[in-house]
Amino acid sequence: MHSKYPLAVRGRGARANIDHRFSGQTVERDPQHFAETAAPQTRVTPVRCRSIISRNRSPDVGFNLSVNPYAGCEHGCVYCFARPTHAWHDLSPGLDFETRILAKVNAAQRLRKELMAPSYACEPIAVGVNTDAYQPAERELGITREILETCLDFRQPVVLITKSALILRDLDILAEMASQGLVRASVSVTTLDGELKRRLEPRAAGPAARLGVIEKLAAAGIPVSVMAAPVIPRINDHEMERILDEAAGRGARGASYVLLRLPLEVEPLFRDWLQVHYPGRRDAVLRAIAECRGGKAYESAFHLRMRGRGVLADMIADRFRIARRRAGLDGPAPSLRTDLFRRVYDRQPDLF
Repeated sequence: MHSKYPLAVRGRGARANIDHRFSGQTVERDPQHFAETAAPQTRVTPVRCRSIISRNRSPDVGFNLSVNPYAGCEHGCVYCFARPTHAWHDLSPGLDFETRILAKVNAAQRLRKELMAPSYACEPIAVGVNTDAYQPAERELGITREILETCLDFRQPVVLITKSALILRDLDILAEMASQGLVRASVSVTTLDGELKRRLEPRAAGPAARLGVIEKLAAAGIPVSVMAAPVIPRINDHEMERILDEAAGRGARGASYVLLRLPLEVEPLFRDWLQVHYPGRRDAVLRAIAECRGGKAYESAFHLRMRGRGVLADMIADRFRIARRRAGLDGPAPSLRTDLFRRVYDRQPDLF
């Protein structure tokens, strides 16, 4: 990325917009004439979706169905694998991804309609997989809460994945769902270093807050696990054992990890982030990533994209298994009930 861009943008993971793979033309932007580069404001655009349940065909994740209330994410995690999805909206995976948020305001209504379909066979739905369902826009819009209310009505089991303390707002619903075996949660803890968190995930909750979320979810009877993700060689990989130990001490029941993924436009954004924040370590980090990815920045093949391959990737996997077992986090994930599912006919049908 051109050196004339600011060294960093306060509160943002990327420092500029970049052209995406569908761009019809390449535009050279001069930051001297773009005030939003220095202080970009978040814009949340309400959109009406035609469908809400996505079906997953990857064997690398433990769910087949997912719901994402938002496109884009203000947390601004520079490494986010979902950044390239913004290109489908003709928006940049750079600053646009964290400042141009699309909110699916009719998500709950569409979910109700899809759960009512005679062809729907109940199985757990993961909420907030692509982008965080509890990102800042949720505080005002409450789309995720409406989705949970719908799932409780239908006795639809849910898996939540977040790095936000806002999930605690919905403890009332989650506790009721947990009492019926309808929910479990996973909290992403990337680092315990507040300064690294600020650089990597500028608008996400801090490490102490995330550990507090685990503790409060567990105290409310909600099965919760910790996700050490992403593991970035030479940046945060040394923290993995401590993250698992701290989460176990707060009541986590399980643990998982994901090796850093750099698909499509994420790679140049992450390279630029390294140059800005860790220039002396940049080449060593990139070499370590390539060592785990068959000499490339990323491999998208199933069974490789989450864990990588090679000596270093195997060493990380071995360390994780040992740490998980030592922390008592190696038990099976609590199963969710699907036998309670019911179709609810007493609501006004969706007109859209």
